[in-house]
Amino acid sequence: MPIQVTMPALSPTMEEGNLAKWMVKEGDSVAPGDVIAEIETDKATMEVEAVDEGTVAKIVVPEGTEGVKVNALIAVLAEEGEDAADAVKAAEGGASAKAGAKAPEAEKPAEAVAPAEKAEAPAQAKPKSASSGEGERVFASPLARRLAKEAGLDLSAIAGSGPKGRIVKADVEAAGKDGGAKAAAAAPAEAASAASSAPQAMSDDQVLKLFEEGSYELIPHDSMRKTIARRLVEAKSTIPHFYLTLDCEIDALLALRKKLNEAAPKVKTGEGEKPAYKLSVNDMVIKAHAKALAMVPDANVSWTENAMVKHKNADVGVAVSIPGGLITPIVRRADEKTLSAISNEMKDLAARARSRKLKTEEFQGGNTAVSNLGMFGIKDFAAVINPPHATILAVGAGEQRAVVKDGEVKVATVMSVTLSTDHRAVDGALGAELLAAFKQVIENPMAMLV
Repeated sequence: MPIQVTMPALSPTMEEGNLAKWMVKEGDSVAPGDVIAEIETDKATMEVEAVDEGTVAKIVVPEGTEGVKVNALIAVLAEEGEDAADAVKAAEGGASAKAGAKAPEAEKPAEAVAPAEKAEAPAQAKPKSASSGEGERVFASPLARRLAKEAGLDLSAIAGSGPKGRIVKADVEAAGKDGGAKAAAAAPAEAASAASSAPQAMSDDQVLKLFEEGSYELIPHDSMRKTIARRLVEAKSTIPHFYLTLDCEIDALLALRKKLNEAAPKVKTGEGEKPAYKLSVNDMVIKAHAKALAMVPDANVSWTENAMVKHKNADVGVAVSIPGGLITPIVRRADEKTLSAISNEMKDLAARARSRKLKTEEFQGGNTAVSNLGMFGIKDFAAVINPPHATILAVGAGEQRAVVKDGEVKVATVMSVTLSTDHRAVDGALGAELLAAFKQVIENPMAMLV
């Protein structure tokens, strides 16, 4: 039986990718775990591993091809003893007919549902995937998908026992025996009615008719810009944002930063000696925000419809501008790390983000985020929450301002910060407590060293 290799979904937000490079050629034998291709997504370049054993009978999509849809056929493997030509003929015939019996991964597009933007991404690429009726991507082997389809079982209701929670044959068989995981019911009519009555954005034609023909040029959106647009619409449509702003005096922080940088030991590199670290104000903001979450653990949460997800660690995402958009790499356990460790980790994450070399787990998830536009001279702004976070801290520029102390006007370096909260999870009082804790740490920066 021929084995179809399809364009994998390397993250829950991926709808298409670029096939950058083949690591195998026709006639090569592959085993599960072998790297067979490099795929470029909207945010990173990732290696794809084989999940089946066989011989590469045909490479369907040549390397360098852009815009390959998820689940599109990209190669065919022949099983042991199977003629390559016969395998190709059978596989391509199955794909064109969209039949799931011999090639279960080539499902009808109508059966797939767009992946939820806020779903947690798997730590590694998983080439075969399905989608539940509620939009959450489910990872399963081709055989498991076929068996579930034949048995009328809902994959999203089956717990996977394979690597990284992947659903395998045994999981489907067990679900069938106990009578669980029945196929998902159709969406209620009232839900469809509500969706049809929701406000609709202007169509492309409606927008273009407002401008004189020839007075503009059209620049097609790349996959990153499309993803950013979807996530922003989702965030502002589904999260009740609430905003809190206060000013922090950072003269003590700037003085401490200067002393720490001057005291940095020198390390030898290929280009000579250089400081072991160079702290930025943003590094100290990350640390202060993480410590504030540790001080106010009730604000270190994510919202779900059935329960509040209370996090044990402070994993802080940091918005990084890259060509075509932005990405939010995550500093894990930032409350436990030293300032120098945070600084060096951020430099590495930002560099690899700009070259699109981040791993999926390095930018998916996290508990909160920091967005700093102070380097552009922005005084204050309100950031959009990045699901599944419940908070994001927007940081403005530090500037000298007149402040009143003990009845006297004095000059201080002041930085305005705005905390956006998901009001379902972090209401006004709790958000104010978190922001007050942040101010306490920022204005007493020695607390970051203990």
